[in-house]
Amino acid sequence: MDYRRAGVLLGSRPYAVCGRASLPHGSDNLLRRAACQEAQAFGNQLIPATVPLKKATVFLNPAACKGKAGNLFEKNAAPILHLSGLDVTVVKTDYEGQAKKLLELMENTDLIIIAGGDGTVQEVITGLLRRADEAAFSKIPIGFIPLGKTCTLSHTLYPESTNQVQHITNATLAILKGETVPLDVLQIKGEKEQPVFAVSGLRWGSYRDAGVKVSKYWYLGPLKTKAAHFFSTFKEWPQKHQAALMYLGPTERPPEEPDEKPSRPPLYVRLYRRLRSYWSSPKEFPQEVAPEDWEELKLSTIELSIATRNRQLDLTRTEDFMDICIEAESISKGEFVHRGSQKMRDPHMCPDGSQCIQASRCILQLPEGAEGSFGIDNEEYEAMPVEVKLLPRKLRFFCDPRTREQMLQAAVQ
Repeated sequence: MDYRRAGVLLGSRPYAVCGRASLPHGSDNLLRRAACQEAQAFGNQLIPATVPLKKATVFLNPAACKGKAGNLFEKNAAPILHLSGLDVTVVKTDYEGQAKKLLELMENTDLIIIAGGDGTVQEVITGLLRRADEAAFSKIPIGFIPLGKTCTLSHTLYPESTNQVQHITNATLAILKGETVPLDVLQIKGEKEQPVFAVSGLRWGSYRDAGVKVSKYWYLGPLKTKAAHFFSTFKEWPQKHQAALMYLGPTERPPEEPDEKPSRPPLYVRLYRRLRSYWSSPKEFPQEVAPEDWEELKLSTIELSIATRNRQLDLTRTEDFMDICIEAESISKGEFVHRGSQKMRDPHMCPDGSQCIQASRCILQLPEGAEGSFGIDNEEYEAMPVEVKLLPRKLRFFCDPRTREQMLQAAVQ
């Protein structure tokens, strides 16, 4: 049988990433060279001449990281992908919302790779799950190359790294190594809007509102976060967000479906089984479906958050649920400023004294004329009544094998 090599030899060029320190150029180049050599090993693997190369479609947001993402991708990730032997197609987005539209038109691919930040991830998965054939397309594994200002999924999928180049190359190599983890998704739907999908969660409240204004105080340097939260306390105090919440409790996790379906038995076997089951089993009357047990409460809070469990991923848990955190409205201005800094690092933290609810589905009803905005995976949306539904283990993302092993060890302990 004829064989061929999958890889194509490309030269690597120098690099840098958003919000992370970088080693001197020489050290960065050594990291890139080592990553390219590792990728070349995948590209050198022999494959039968009749087997097509795997197709990878990359959705790159060049505007991420203040316009640096395109350069970061070309220097740190592109050489690795090409050396690996993948048939790579790079789709660059030109404006906000374009990725959603492109996903609706995308043809078959073996891998989807998201190169950007939280906003790019949210756009791609929303476009993917809005497709009419989403049941099939949602089984395509997804890679994430963190290039944006905020990359929440990085903490779940990859080891922590203080070096920009190493973080990007590790994430790209993780795609080639093939280890995946299932992530939950939130489906968020307004009364008239198409659904939006999120892998982190939804926030509504004063901390979110103050957080989006931090960049306005750039001239204060390290004090800009405290300044944004301090000045936001000049509004009416305490700041209350009132709503009605209905929710359903956790659901039992079904067994995971096997990746490969067993081969279909011959026709005569299927006919025999069908006739046997028809004549031997008594006919059952359909059982009545039990009514859903909705809980309802009125809330008044400084901030409400609805988050997936993707941050504390537990591959062995037996129930599926999302975390609803209703924070106490009675808080001093000093506490608000201090906690605001903490929430910039961990937006979905649920402080002591908050009401915590585990739910599989909820309906948030806002009073008429309610103002403000939601933060959905760090993207801003107009606040409105919404239904939030958990889609457990809906998408599979590539992760570093070391991270997956740590998850499994933590579950055993």
